[in-house]
Amino acid sequence: MSIATERTDGVTEDLLALAERVAGWADAGEEVEVYVARGTETEVRAYDGQVESLTSATSAGIGIRVVVDHRLGFAWAGSLDESVLGETLAEARDNARFVTADEHVQLAVPDGVEAVPVDLWDEGLASVPTARKVELALALEAQARTADPRIRQVDAADYGDVALESALVSTTGIRSSSRKTSGYLSVGVIAGEGEASQTGGGYSVGRGFDGLDPARACDDAVTRAVRLLGAIKGPSGRSTVVFDRRMATTLLSIVSSALSGEAVAKGRSFFAGRIGEQVGHPGLTLVDDPTDPRAYGAAAYDAEGLACRRNVLIDSGVLQGYLYDTVSGSRAGVASTGSAVRGGFAGTPGPGCRALTLAPGPEGYDEDGVLAAVGEGLFVQSMTGVHSGVNPISGDFSVGAEGLMIRDGKLAEPVREITVASTLQRMLLSLVAVGADVEWLPSVAAGQTLAIGDMQISGA
Repeated sequence: MSIATERTDGVTEDLLALAERVAGWADAGEEVEVYVARGTETEVRAYDGQVESLTSATSAGIGIRVVVDHRLGFAWAGSLDESVLGETLAEARDNARFVTADEHVQLAVPDGVEAVPVDLWDEGLASVPTARKVELALALEAQARTADPRIRQVDAADYGDVALESALVSTTGIRSSSRKTSGYLSVGVIAGEGEASQTGGGYSVGRGFDGLDPARACDDAVTRAVRLLGAIKGPSGRSTVVFDRRMATTLLSIVSSALSGEAVAKGRSFFAGRIGEQVGHPGLTLVDDPTDPRAYGAAAYDAEGLACRRNVLIDSGVLQGYLYDTVSGSRAGVASTGSAVRGGFAGTPGPGCRALTLAPGPEGYDEDGVLAAVGEGLFVQSMTGVHSGVNPISGDFSVGAEGLMIRDGKLAEPVREITVASTLQRMLLSLVAVGADVEWLPSVAAGQTLAIGDMQISGA
């Protein structure tokens, strides 16, 4: 039996032992996968100098997949109590009886790829008293209120953290475990001048308490709100559009959904059937690398227990391939790319990105460097209507936007009520510049300033 393991320092050993015990209840002729997880979470919201809400919760659960004659049954329970373990396995077995057999349905088997150790655990987070977390949220709210005389109101200031441990064992030889912590600060403000007002949000993320920066979150929110005061309806025409790092994250997240092998197989991707084709500008190289510990979605193992790995999806503008889990890979006649993701113990795996990023531009090519390279255009700092206006199947792209005009390589007057339109296919081919200002955000994609040429702008 081939086994994948991660050094756990005893923290998740009990979860591994539990998963192994339940997997050991498998009957002859069936494959069983057991996923167990537990976590703790804290959230604090400050408003008007007071604690508006405070929650601290723990959770634990189990998800079991059973495969019999290529029939998959799944069941889960939000408890690790002894009394529910056998019941959950029995329910998964029963569910398998009522599905249609599919020759591609199977559990992952070890593929020989060694896991890259990634340290995603902040040992000190558990020792931080709740009172300190509350103090940090209150301090952030107070700082935002006094950061600029044009700040009229702070919508809310939030602190949050989570610590999650999990283990996965299957009768096909998989044995993996992981643990990670994360924390965030966020604040929303309303700035006003005369009758005009604008909103802005800022945040700071990190692996633990000490990595959070309230000044960063505050400055981000205030800057975004204040610089849009006095915004007018923007002009119409074709122009280069610069997307700030947050908006670039949104764009890459949309592109990531079209790179799923499952979406391709179902005809729901504009990349379908295009491997080996030039789908982007020669300067565009797109990689999903969960082994980078800076990524919010970093992991040593995917959601099926296979080692995560660096997958180059687009290289110098040429489409190299898609992301697969075991089942979608089987349908395509290829191996899993170690890219299974799942939404916790209550979900089943499917292919997806964890840490998508573009090869950055030259060192020092931050937002200002990209603006200088563009010279004239539109800088977008927020978009609306993304879910309704962007279609990852056809590639159609049309969203509402607000931001600032770019003149002589610098940010100029603020604008609003603009529609930015193109297609995702054309946007990838019309890449003008990629920033070196990579920022890992709580998303499947990193943020970095992007400039896209020849987009249609509809305003005044």
